[in-house]
Amino acid sequence: MANTFGQLFRTTTWGESHGDAIGVIVDGCPPQMKLDVQDIQKELDRRRPGQSEISTQRKEGDQAEILSGIFEGKTLGTPIMIGVWNRDAKSKDYDHMKDKYRPSHADYSYDAKYGIRNWKGGGRASARETIGRVASGAIAKKFLFQEFGLEIVAYVKQIWEIQANIDIDVVTQDDVESNIVRCPDQDIAIRMIERIKEARKDGDSLGGIVECVARNVPPGLGEPVFDKLEADLAKAVLSLPACKGFEVGSGFGGVVLTGSQHNDAFYSEDSRIRTKTNNSGGIQGGISNGENIIIRAAFKPTATIMKSQESVDVNGNPITIEGRGRHDPCVLPRAVPIVESMMALVLADHALRHRGQTGT
Repeated sequence: MANTFGQLFRTTTWGESHGDAIGVIVDGCPPQMKLDVQDIQKELDRRRPGQSEISTQRKEGDQAEILSGIFEGKTLGTPIMIGVWNRDAKSKDYDHMKDKYRPSHADYSYDAKYGIRNWKGGGRASARETIGRVASGAIAKKFLFQEFGLEIVAYVKQIWEIQANIDIDVVTQDDVESNIVRCPDQDIAIRMIERIKEARKDGDSLGGIVECVARNVPPGLGEPVFDKLEADLAKAVLSLPACKGFEVGSGFGGVVLTGSQHNDAFYSEDSRIRTKTNNSGGIQGGISNGENIIIRAAFKPTATIMKSQESVDVNGNPITIEGRGRHDPCVLPRAVPIVESMMALVLADHALRHRGQTGT
């Protein structure tokens, strides 16, 4: 299994949803960067389960433990290992599913590939794997802010057919964290929350879109051809559980524009080259141009629902299956810090690669 992401800033996640522990090894973080466990914990707290009435009620504190790579509050330049103990796994909730294939889950595909799978909580296919991504992303965020003043903010843009109107250039994390659905548009957030509650009551689930912006990105990050910045961002985001779509800049909306409407005209401001519009989403030719990088991630409705569904067992016999246990009726609110983390991991990796090529 490919469990490592990045070339110079490398993230390797480990552990299963219902195993003893889960976590990450971060290799390539520059030395002498101030880092405290609270830098990591504050991001894990945004991702953890049981944080609101519209998320899964699995009660995990997700307390991070730094096991290596830090000395006297600073990074050593050696691998940083972070672990989180699983405290509230209830594997019995999955006993009735060990010989059955749940619709739109990884059960059948994992069996087809490996001939074995961890059916307790989905194993590595569980979104609990993203604990490692968020912990690593917290380190990447600190590095990027320290080096460039770069900040990354994501929020829920859409749930079901309910769409928010947000000024992406000025939205803050405080705005995002002002409600449990993590949508800065307060009136729309209320509608989203009520719709999620309605879906949960019906035993169903909802999907939506997370939008994310990176500000103060220096120009020059990224590579031409195969390692284009948007290509690496797409791989990072599409590797997330339940993510089925990715856009950068104008995305699919750009197809209804003409070239004259879509092109971002250049101008000079205080000796800095800028663009008057940002349909490119901060990336041109696979390389950052210094404008805000804007991406969107589409997440499907949560696959586990409490409605009766038709499926088959491992022998191909037809069955009827109904979800049990504790699950998010909508993954979007908890996906926000995860999307931010994947953006940070890509930018940190490309920042180090740029430094290696140019010395700056």
